[in-house]
Amino acid sequence: MLELLRAQRRPVQRVLLADAQDPSDILDEIEREARRQHVPVQVVSMARLDREARTEGHQGVMALARRIPTVTLDELLEVDNAFLLVGDSVTDPRNLGAMLRSVEGAGVTGVVLPRHRASRISPTVTKTAAGAIEYLTFSDVGGIPSAIDQMNRAGLLTVGLAGESAASLYDLDLRDTPMALVVGGEERGLSSLVRKRCAAVVAIPQRGHISSLNAGVAVSIAAFEVARQRAQRPRS
Repeated sequence: MLELLRAQRRPVQRVLLADAQDPSDILDEIEREARRQHVPVQVVSMARLDREARTEGHQGVMALARRIPTVTLDELLEVDNAFLLVGDSVTDPRNLGAMLRSVEGAGVTGVVLPRHRASRISPTVTKTAAGAIEYLTFSDVGGIPSAIDQMNRAGLLTVGLAGESAASLYDLDLRDTPMALVVGGEERGLSSLVRKRCAAVVAIPQRGHISSLNAGVAVSIAAFEVARQRAQRPRS
């Protein structure tokens, strides 16, 4: 909520605060920032907020704002040294929110999501992402396989994550390479069409006896590996 106001990326119609709450520094800061921007602040009952928030754990405050704007895939590909996250049928909104929170911190320049059969930017995603969506650029596409084809033609290195792959993420040189990190759904991973189109399909090596990384954790590790390599000096 506070990042929504701070980013000033999309208009906020009003802020709703539940009455009879315990004192809270963050709620006070949200209210101050809203009033500074001349956004109406309305105090309502907790029952009304529960009805309107459409998510659990709203923490006593919500905003009514314009939808997150989207851009075309072509626009994402025009970014210098692009670093994209591509979601292939990620259906768990909390998982998607956690991914977005991680990749924003790792420096992702754009997020590509399918229009159908996947989680959208919902109130639950927004809350779990903890403000990250206000700083990310999104593109929604009709199909992920065709989008990956377009990325390949544009010169991006498309890297799919698959726990069963024999190839290691850490063997890739990602220091100065425009790229897309592709993650599959929680249950089935990458679809066969997406897997075939990725230039590389890699795993994050693990030393235990069981596969312990869910999609959200794997994306976080992979995204910060990209960030780590990009922070190194370019190849001579």
